[in-house]
Amino acid sequence: MRFGRELAGALEPRCVVLLEGELGSGKTTLVKGVVAGLGARREEDVNSPTFTLVHDYGHVSNGSIKGLPTRVYHVDLYRIEEPRELAGLGLEDLMADRAIVIVEWGDKLRDTGAARRVRVRLENLGGEDRRIVVERLEA
Repeated sequence: MRFGRELAGALEPRCVVLLEGELGSGKTTLVKGVVAGLGARREEDVNSPTFTLVHDYGHVSNGSIKGLPTRVYHVDLYRIEEPRELAGLGLEDLMADRAIVIVEWGDKLRDTGAARRVRVRLENLGGEDRRIVVERLEA
């Protein structure tokens, strides 16, 4: 969660954060920190949207980043098995919005169309230890 709060400070509107890692690697815990770091919700209010697929956490704490209205969305693609299933989720609309879209199982999302993309790979090293690799992807 601490790293998620730190990452939140580097995010800008119209950014997609692609989270990758095995079950139990800490993706949802990282999202808790990011969402709380943006001031959209408290950590304990953030849950995995595995069954609803998309959670809208509203606007960042002051309603904007860099003067732009900014919403925070949390997407979980765990149950998506084929690319055609993505079409009905409306992800293009979320990404076209002035939003920060955090996607668990981001490796299932090929092209986001977003100019700002960040890939975060999490690896469970055992216990509470994680390896986290962050990569900015060029459009």
